[in-house]
Amino acid sequence: MIELHYFERADFQQLISWIDSPAFLLQWSGPGFDYPLTEEQLEEYIKSANKEDSSTLVYKVIDQETRDVIGHISLGRIDRKSNSARIGKVLVGSQDVRGKGIGQQMIKAILKIAFDQLHLHRVSLGVFDFNIAAIACYEKAGFIKEGLLRDSSKNGDEYWSLWEMSMLEDEWLKLRK
Repeated sequence: MIELHYFERADFQQLISWIDSPAFLLQWSGPGFDYPLTEEQLEEYIKSANKEDSSTLVYKVIDQETRDVIGHISLGRIDRKSNSARIGKVLVGSQDVRGKGIGQQMIKAILKIAFDQLHLHRVSLGVFDFNIAAIACYEKAGFIKEGLLRDSSKNGDEYWSLWEMSMLEDEWLKLRK
């Protein structure tokens, strides 16, 4: 089992150590950061996050048993008028715990925050089409593919396509029962 706690300066080096290539950085964050990831970039990332009316909530993922930080996730673009937000920067960072359902637990935990605490109506995310494991994780959690943004990001000389996925409040409520 996992817990989500606010991501803070003390967590910067752990996250930086997980991001080991420009391609992995793009896959994790989209175009939001430049490689190599730095403390300065992360400082900017959390500058206005995790406050009462923030449009971004940034979390580290903690293994309840070992108390180790094993991942990262954010809920951004929080729009309190439209009651929507976007999950991003999903990372099971520790190689030792990949493939053990941690991603599924992370998504469920962030959805509880989005729907049960913030009372949102819609939560979306984007995932590159080649990330089959992540797509399966999101579909298992109840996300629905809305459309494919073809060749939406450039990595070196190649273009990557992105699936847009979402979940609505009533779909979340059905899953909870």
